[in-house]
Amino acid sequence: MRYLHARPDRRREGTARREPRPDRGRDRRLDDGQPLPLHRLLPDSRGDPGSGARERACTVTATRFHTPATLDEALGLLDEHGDDARLFAGGTAMVTLMKQSLLAADHLVSLQRVPGLEGVRLEADGLHIGALTRHRDVETSDLVRVYAPLLAHVYSRVATVRIRNAATVGGGLAHADPAQDPPAALIALDARVRIASRRSVRELPVEELFVDYYETALAPGEAITELIVPRQPADAGAVYLKFLPRTEDDYATVAVAALARIVDGRAHGVRVALIAAGPTPVRATVVERALEGAPITAEAVRRAAEAVVDAVDPLDDFRGSAGYKRDMAVVFTRRALERALGLSPA
Repeated sequence: MRYLHARPDRRREGTARREPRPDRGRDRRLDDGQPLPLHRLLPDSRGDPGSGARERACTVTATRFHTPATLDEALGLLDEHGDDARLFAGGTAMVTLMKQSLLAADHLVSLQRVPGLEGVRLEADGLHIGALTRHRDVETSDLVRVYAPLLAHVYSRVATVRIRNAATVGGGLAHADPAQDPPAALIALDARVRIASRRSVRELPVEELFVDYYETALAPGEAITELIVPRQPADAGAVYLKFLPRTEDDYATVAVAALARIVDGRAHGVRVALIAAGPTPVRATVVERALEGAPITAEAVRRAAEAVVDAVDPLDDFRGSAGYKRDMAVVFTRRALERALGLSPA
């Protein structure tokens, strides 16, 4: 379970809401394919039914539950209540943390009624994915499968279908879990996030969003509203490899996304990103530079992959020591690049 937040103080989710989707994907043939109704745990049925549900008492740590109807109203509530307010969307971890008294919030600002911030659409600069789009809808989107197939594949590797039906794209990014899957593909694809406050709107490359362990570059009063993903080059090889010595839905010990094109027998446009390899997702520019323009040979790939040890800073945990994870980062970077460049079977 993941706690979705949008603040460097590690406690706020920064996303925005669901409305009818231009492209929702089509595969619903799943026994457990219903969204987790975690939001239903929050409103207290003892609240005044005639109040219009704008503010309701919350059963979790006596939090006030706000249901703004516009993004501006939601951002205004963040400004009004400051550090005492948290945005709430999918809630795939927030509720658990609150029930375990690991998170306290005087005000939860629900984004469920805020329109215009869900769905996938294609524009000139690439795919635009609303922050409240569910992971499962990215995975099954026809647009994503055609124009960014690496991204569709990576979202399919997140946790379980039940979690993917609840977790939101923006919430996952704002959560800043260094072991979550999507940032690897998003960094490899040079994606960026659109961030809004009541005062301004700005864009930030995904690789610059994460600043430390579970911390983001989002300022107080800001929320992620949209993800912008350039079209994946049609002639590029793209691979995501996830080292899972435990179960398929577990966190990776290390995982690598690699993208590269072959031009006149040489590697071009090389992008490599790793997750679970440090306090933040990592773009391995040292590997990219080592391989860019190099001939497509196993030796060139091996040498470039070995450079990844200078990019990663893994933590010791029950999945392995930092040294073991560095070794696995080299192995899986090499394998991912070999597959992306056609040196080994996909």
